Amino acid sequence: MPEIRATYRLQFHAGFTFAEATRLVPYLARLGISHVYASPIMQARPGSTHGYDIVDHNRISPELGGEEGLRAFVAALKAHDMGLILDIVPNHVGVGGRDNAWWLDVLEWGEDSPFAAYFDINWNASREDLKGRVLLPVLDEHYGIVLEKGEITLAFDAAEGSFSAWYREHRFPISPRSYAMILAHAGAPLAGLAEQILGGVRRRRELRERAGLLKRRLAEYARDAAAAQAIAGALAHFAGRPGEPASFRPLHRLLERQAYRIAYWRVAAEEINYRRFFDINDLAALRMQLPELFEETHRLVFALVARGDVAGLRIDHIDGLYDPRAYCERLRQRVGQGLYLVVEKILARYETLPDWPVAGTTGYDFLNQVLALFVDPAGEAAMTRIYRRLAGRGESFDEVLYAAKQRIMQVTLASEISVLADEFHQLSMREWRTRDFTLNGIRAALTEVIAAFPVYRTYVSRRGAGVDDRRYIEWALAQAKKRWAGPDLSIFDFLHDVLTARLADPRRHSHPQQALRAAMHFQQVTGPVMAKSLEDTAFYRYVRLLALNEVGGDPRRFGMSVAAFHHLMQERRRTLPNSMVTTATHDTKRGEDARLRLALLAEMPQEWERRVLRWLRLNRSRRREVAGMLVPDRNLEYLFYQALLGAWPPALDPADADGMRALAARMAAYMIKAVREAKEVSSWSNPDGAYEAALEGFVRGVLDTARPNPFLAEFHEFVAALARPAAIASLAQLVLKLTVPGVPDIYQGGELWDFSLVDPDNRGAVDWEARARLSEAVAGATPADFAAQWRDGREKLFVIRRLLDLRRRHPGLFAEGDYQPLAVAGDNSAHLCAFARSRGAERLVVAVPRLLWRLYRDGAAAWGDTALALPPGPGWHDVFAGRRLAAAERIGAGALLAMFPVAVLIAEPG
Repeated sequence: MPEIRATYRLQFHAGFTFAEATRLVPYLARLGISHVYASPIMQARPGSTHGYDIVDHNRISPELGGEEGLRAFVAALKAHDMGLILDIVPNHVGVGGRDNAWWLDVLEWGEDSPFAAYFDINWNASREDLKGRVLLPVLDEHYGIVLEKGEITLAFDAAEGSFSAWYREHRFPISPRSYAMILAHAGAPLAGLAEQILGGVRRRRELRERAGLLKRRLAEYARDAAAAQAIAGALAHFAGRPGEPASFRPLHRLLERQAYRIAYWRVAAEEINYRRFFDINDLAALRMQLPELFEETHRLVFALVARGDVAGLRIDHIDGLYDPRAYCERLRQRVGQGLYLVVEKILARYETLPDWPVAGTTGYDFLNQVLALFVDPAGEAAMTRIYRRLAGRGESFDEVLYAAKQRIMQVTLASEISVLADEFHQLSMREWRTRDFTLNGIRAALTEVIAAFPVYRTYVSRRGAGVDDRRYIEWALAQAKKRWAGPDLSIFDFLHDVLTARLADPRRHSHPQQALRAAMHFQQVTGPVMAKSLEDTAFYRYVRLLALNEVGGDPRRFGMSVAAFHHLMQERRRTLPNSMVTTATHDTKRGEDARLRLALLAEMPQEWERRVLRWLRLNRSRRREVAGMLVPDRNLEYLFYQALLGAWPPALDPADADGMRALAARMAAYMIKAVREAKEVSSWSNPDGAYEAALEGFVRGVLDTARPNPFLAEFHEFVAALARPAAIASLAQLVLKLTVPGVPDIYQGGELWDFSLVDPDNRGAVDWEARARLSEAVAGATPADFAAQWRDGREKLFVIRRLLDLRRRHPGLFAEGDYQPLAVAGDNSAHLCAFARSRGAERLVVAVPRLLWRLYRDGAAAWGDTALALPPGPGWHDVFAGRRLAAAERIGAGALLAMFPVAVLIAEPG
């Protein structure tokens, strides 16, 4: 298999299939990509736009082209000496609807289903009507209303010989145990058929076999017109008449005998009794710790690996698994040491990846590290003051995050917290020393600990708790104690002993396995709470500098020094040299170039304040009052100006009416999403139509070109002033991604400027033809050939082609070369990041500018006497400018970057 040098992420769906990807392979090969990094390709829900709602792990999606299409795609990759990395989804599957065979079997047979253990279902819920049943929150209204409207119907599948209830696209199989209840109204000979075949059978396996026989008999009977009419008559008995509530009692009684309870979707937050992917009801979590389930869900993946079609795997949502380490070890054992494995893992800035048998993460850590290099730490105090003044928000980010976590635990994930609290309470009652802790007390204490948790999760297992695990747990417990209003702090001692697995020792507790399960279940809850609270709530409430509100990021971390960046890259080289490095994904909050443009604001706080104050005045008349609130409020309007600044295409002029309408549509959709994610006025579960209509009116009014608009003229002038410095910062970021230790990843379309907003904006169609044309145009060009045409993004393509070609010619240098910071001195030394990589005689020098607004404030970089030390070498080739530089101890930054704003030098042979 080809060595992994650089990956390119493709998002597959019905509109972009294997056939389209196959046609794209020659272009990607010319670009220098070694591996396509594919979104999930197993069979997902029909019409899925992302592939993470898999319903069959062992079938290639027919919508993408099926097995035949995949084989053709892989053949094209191999013909160009390229490989395939697959995104796999072990944590969950798509449920609901009618297309997940495992889930439908669980609904039909309940706990007796052979697949029941695969799902994390609490069959012993506290509600009596949910004991032994699974809650299905799929109805648009209350159950009684939907039932009496006649929207839940009973139907017979003549081909299968089975009965099911239906609500829109959702199928609810009727248990064969209840067939007698239906057939009793079909007359002879059907009335006694179910009892005749199933009567007296108790053993599970025999009952399923007999049920299969019953269904076959019914299918045979249904071929006879009279029998089919009799079955239709039986169904009619269960078809109520709207306006006559009593007529729906037979159907209700039938449904109440099933292993599920159909419910209003809003019930889910408090009563759902199966573990989900975050709060998405139609994504049910799997118990991947079961060896038989692991083998079954990975059967096709292992076959693809065995036949050489797959070179690597990206493990989605690793933190959702019960025991991530055990999963990674089992996977590594099955696929061998040579397969590339990375995990989707978000690390806090003070957190390191556990010692798992993987190459590293998917790159969110690098994304935020490289961003920090372009954020000026000196601007933090001023930007904080400006934010508090203009947005009217005085809370710290810690306070915002704490409030968001409490909201998520009380509303969105209340059911998960209840199940966890009940599990801890049951454990506490096992011992006399802890039995007096009440359920409410344990729930309150757990919520305080989770609200204080500093990382997504810990990794306590039967091995015990590691040093880092203990540190995070003890820190959270200490913070929770400070906020605790209860009279008894000893409850936290109990939690400490559970969470650190101290009680998993048989010498310390009578039920050590139950104690261990509670600790490990806790870890599966803290991750979703953090994700929903941080990324999907706090990031839309606290908007001091929007560039910092990125997946894997921390808005409290305001910039980074060059020395700190070098230290992190050296650690990366030492510990995870093959980890993925990226700057954009399908889940990032904004495009990689939008982020860098916003970073410039930290260098110009006073100018930014002056501008925003004027924009607030200019757009005052466009605000509307709804229910006593101004729409938008100052905080939301502050977010809007930053988002607009990041999203504005560099070539867009306000005179372009079509372009402005497209921008207005993007911004309106983004702002509605932002206000729903913030959950302060509107939300996804309870949208405020009047508020959102006023907000959309504000956005479209602000961007209206039909009449004179002084705001647009001023805003465009400001964007134009930032555009070129921001573009150079983007080139610098790109060079770093392609040269630091790690495997660089390019998100689809990201070889040109990316000013997208959060999904769905960043998942739109890509103009591949335009990229192919520009790629050929820059193939043999020099910077002078397109210096005036930078707005179309060809500079990015130029950098990518040159550096990926360099990686192709020097794979060992990039895969194994060391990382050494280079000394920079002079007036503007803080504006240059430079390092060298070497492996034997192979040597590379990288030099890129940072903090570009101050550096380019007069139009050209003011390097003065700034110079960098060069490592020993026989001479250097300038990869971008195409010139030869003689061996020297030092080189001036101005001379080095005179022809192109970023530089990469490769040592020439002696």
